[in-house]
Amino acid sequence: MHRTRVYALLLDTPAPEAEAAVAFWAAALGATARPLPDAEQFISLHGALPEVAPHVAVQSMDDGAPRMHVDIETDDVEAETRRLIELGASEVGRWQECRTLRTPGGHVMCVLPVESDAALFDAEAKTWP
Repeated sequence: MHRTRVYALLLDTPAPEAEAAVAFWAAALGATARPLPDAEQFISLHGALPEVAPHVAVQSMDDGAPRMHVDIETDDVEAETRRLIELGASEVGRWQECRTLRTPGGHVMCVLPVESDAALFDAEAKTWP
């Protein structure tokens, strides 16, 4: 048994356009841009959504493919990755402890260890067998 929660909506942006994208999205959403410690390719857009909503950030990407993707946080990355693959996703990459999947329909998503506050995760996570 494991638990999951939608953690973030990422605005994947080609690296040369990331600075302009951060400025645009921060202004458009009334958010404050904040670099994430130890993850320079992510700029958090603090206040873009209510505090209990998923985190919103711009991610600077080297592959040049602008898109949006969802991060799902879980207390068991391997179990959640297997569950999503059984539902039809395929694994396309790994980065640190995260798994990148492509869903039916071609969307990208990531499965990562719990990043949010433990109390919030406990209150909102879904439980899977």
